[in-house]
Amino acid sequence: MTSRTFTFLGTGTSTGVPMLGCECSVCTSSDPRNQRYRCAVLVTTPQGTILIDTPPELRLQLLRAKVGFVNAVLFTHFHADHVMGLDDLRPMPRYLGGAVPLYCTTEVERKIRSAFSYAFSQDVESLPAGYLPKLKFNSIVEEVPFKAMGQTVMPIPLIHAQFNVLGFRFDDVAYCTDCNKIPKESWRLLEGLRILVLDALRYKPHPGHFCLEEAVEVVERLRPEKAYFTHMSHDLDHAETNRKLPTGMELAYDGLSFGF
Repeated sequence: MTSRTFTFLGTGTSTGVPMLGCECSVCTSSDPRNQRYRCAVLVTTPQGTILIDTPPELRLQLLRAKVGFVNAVLFTHFHADHVMGLDDLRPMPRYLGGAVPLYCTTEVERKIRSAFSYAFSQDVESLPAGYLPKLKFNSIVEEVPFKAMGQTVMPIPLIHAQFNVLGFRFDDVAYCTDCNKIPKESWRLLEGLRILVLDALRYKPHPGHFCLEEAVEVVERLRPEKAYFTHMSHDLDHAETNRKLPTGMELAYDGLSFGF
């Protein structure tokens, strides 16, 4: 039995699915796999849990997954749908016995410090535990592997429109959300994968995300054993889209988990 698991906490685009005010067939679907929180995943290792990104529904995601706390957090980039649930980390230092370790680029650290300036005021130390999130930043350097909870993580540079973002590789599993281009130097970091998780927003092309056809082309080039698509809009019905995908590729859904 594997001692490490990868769990999708959320698989939806920045609006989530259902999208507010929309009555399309996906937003009104009774299939729970069409109900998508904003993107996040949980990697469980023998030494603890690693969360990737802190979306707005983070508290709800962790409750649904029956996860009481996480030991470390990695950030792919600084967009609102990936960071704005950070305040939900507030209870966790009491379980960890100290600040929550955050792993991100210096650019993402600057954005977080600005967006959550109250968490970094000089008065924080005098406030009762749990009043503000207590966080400890660890800097990620592109293409330089680092350790989190005993797990080696390789940061993979990706392009999301005009923004630099990171994918993360855990041994033979890679998580690449929010991207529409893979830089030349990053292709080699994605070789030999067993499982690839990749952005696939919708059927039509988009300036900041792979569309489904483009995502399929990436998978066909890299040839992992299995590919899951994530960061999906309400354009993609789970069952209908899966029927059209090549063998070995499918849409992920909230709650899907696999071992590695």
